Amino acid sequence: MSVAFTKEQENEATAADLPDRPISPHPNLVTPEGLRQLDAALAEARAAYAAAQATGDIQQDRTAMARATRDLRYYSARRASAELIEPAANPDTVTFGGTVTFDREDGRRQTFRIVGEDEADPAKGSVSYVSPLARALMGKTVGDAATVAGGEVEIVAIG
Repeated sequence: MSVAFTKEQENEATAADLPDRPISPHPNLVTPEGLRQLDAALAEARAAYAAAQATGDIQQDRTAMARATRDLRYYSARRASAELIEPAANPDTVTFGGTVTFDREDGRRQTFRIVGEDEADPAKGSVSYVSPLARALMGKTVGDAATVAGGEVEIVAIG
């Protein structure tokens, strides 16, 4: 047996034993958009699981089955624990589901929406409500200052 074949089998066995995706200990707060994203991810996980089962030779593609099973467990648990929070229509304070714009000491102006953990994507302008940034800003109003990453920011708009 060649060494390459042995390595391939070892890699496949390791991939088939994928650890579960960690589930946050925090409440699973979601915006309406976040709930739709969870529903879509759960549907995708169910489809991947069904596709992995349909191949008939699970032993041959244990990685796909392991990944599908892991994702199905994760998204099922996240969907079951989801707590829908409707954003306030005209918030006076920084709240979950709302958008906050602030000025940093270096002159940069940034805007973020505070969302659930699974829907957070800082590169696209959304941060998790349990992030240090969101925790520093929650409950503040326009004109308030907060300490973020060792610097001070001033809230200039809430939406």
